[in-house]
Amino acid sequence: MTAAALEGEWERHRPAVFGVAYRLLGGVADAEDVVQEVWLRASSADLSAVRDLRAWLVTVAARISYNVLKSARVRRESYVGPWLPEPLLTGPDAAEPVLVDESVGTAMLIVMEELTPPERVAFVLHDVFDVPFDQIAEVLDRTSAAARKLASRARQRVAEIRERPPVPRAEHDRVLAAFRAATEAGDLDALIKVLHPEAVYIADGGGKALAARKLVRGAARVAALLVGVEKRRVGSVKAIEVNGEPGLVTYGAAGEVLRIDTFEIAGGRVVSVRRQSNPEKLQHIDHT
Repeated sequence: MTAAALEGEWERHRPAVFGVAYRLLGGVADAEDVVQEVWLRASSADLSAVRDLRAWLVTVAARISYNVLKSARVRRESYVGPWLPEPLLTGPDAAEPVLVDESVGTAMLIVMEELTPPERVAFVLHDVFDVPFDQIAEVLDRTSAAARKLASRARQRVAEIRERPPVPRAEHDRVLAAFRAATEAGDLDALIKVLHPEAVYIADGGGKALAARKLVRGAARVAALLVGVEKRRVGSVKAIEVNGEPGLVTYGAAGEVLRIDTFEIAGGRVVSVRRQSNPEKLQHIDHT
């Protein structure tokens, strides 16, 4: 394959390479590092015997990500407060083409974070990217049967997320608009009505931004917290698409990104508010 041909094929398959890395690592910066490493390996490798370049690239990305994921588990154990994935802008705000499906949703990534690294790799490669178990076994240094069992265990763990009925975009937008209006107006009663009685608020500040270090549960408590935070806001709020779903980005007075909120909505109410305010996880988001 000529260099020009490889570059053309690379651009076509790059979203899949990034998609594997992001789903496995939950971080945009980490995924971009993996993409760069995969390109370096592809551009210097003899690919004459490779029949399926996409499968080769995806497998290499998974192998690199698996090594990163194993070391990341140690860092996550000492993480300050709740952990949330790094927000991935999708839709019109995306910086580049992104493969979007249920597996890139915030809720799914949170559940996948609870899987072991081998389970996560087996599930993402097989269920999302259709990689055969014999190739997954090579990445994990396991037998094909063992890889199949890992994927099955992971599938059981994420079943609840996959079985949730999809929320129509119109309903999602309506609920989010009501949530935003009540929050910005400081209308506690209206906000409580938008929230599910058992609504949950989870914030990731990573010890680098002011954020609740424990889950806040219950509509009244979540509403009071959100209204209190909103009173201190000095910038603007913009509706965006994050991880395939509607979300909100809040900017500071100088146009800096302060936080990104994603939501779980069911039955016409907000079930959970997930707030990412760790500045290290917001560096890739453009300022206003």
